[in-house]
Amino acid sequence: MAIHYDILTIFPEAFQGIFSIGMVRKAREAGLASIAVHNLRDYAADKHRTTDDTPYGGGGGMVMKPEPIFRAVEALLAQPGLPAENVPIILLSPQGRLFTHEVAKELARHPRLIFICGRYEGVDERVRQLLATDEISIGDYVLSGGEIAAMAIVEATVRLIPGVLGDPGAPFEDSLAEGLLEYPHYTRPRVFRGAAVPEVLLSGNHAEIVRWRRQQALKRTWERRPDLLKKARLTPEDWEYLQKLERGEAD
Repeated sequence: MAIHYDILTIFPEAFQGIFSIGMVRKAREAGLASIAVHNLRDYAADKHRTTDDTPYGGGGGMVMKPEPIFRAVEALLAQPGLPAENVPIILLSPQGRLFTHEVAKELARHPRLIFICGRYEGVDERVRQLLATDEISIGDYVLSGGEIAAMAIVEATVRLIPGVLGDPGAPFEDSLAEGLLEYPHYTRPRVFRGAAVPEVLLSGNHAEIVRWRRQQALKRTWERRPDLLKKARLTPEDWEYLQKLERGEAD
């Protein structure tokens, strides 16, 4: 399955480099993903290509106008050869639901996604009411606009498309994919500045390596993101190991 991404922004130049490297480039070259970045100013009605205006009721800052956004989305959905039904129209906003790996998997099931990158003080409320089907935030902090959020979501969903990663199991071993942070990784040399690779990784005992990696993922999550353990899929053996960590009986 391939995914087509449409991104609406007043700064299309922001995307020139990021989608030409790494997995996103690989996916595009393989025909597994296509990305179209659209300048919202092209859908403005006046000669000045205006996409923002002062807010009703006063206050500082500017608000993105609804007309260019509606025109752009409606024009995109009318394009021949691309899905037009049940397409998620996503407003990138700090007021949206938090983007997680589970949300990435949900979005990656769709053949087409449309992103609206907000700017300034935000967008006219009627975009939320009448056009957007979803709102997503990538975290509780302030950015100047939705462009970086769009980049992050494209990157996170592209890597879930079958065929993009060389190892079919790789997306499921990444940090957060199974609800845990990832285990430590090592490569050559065996000893670097006095720090050695754990012996279990050199043992050739695959079962012990799998067990060690699972325990290390549990330990790292317990130390750094204990909140994730509440939602992780844990086995009775996992719980036993976590209890040992709590008692100080495990490394």
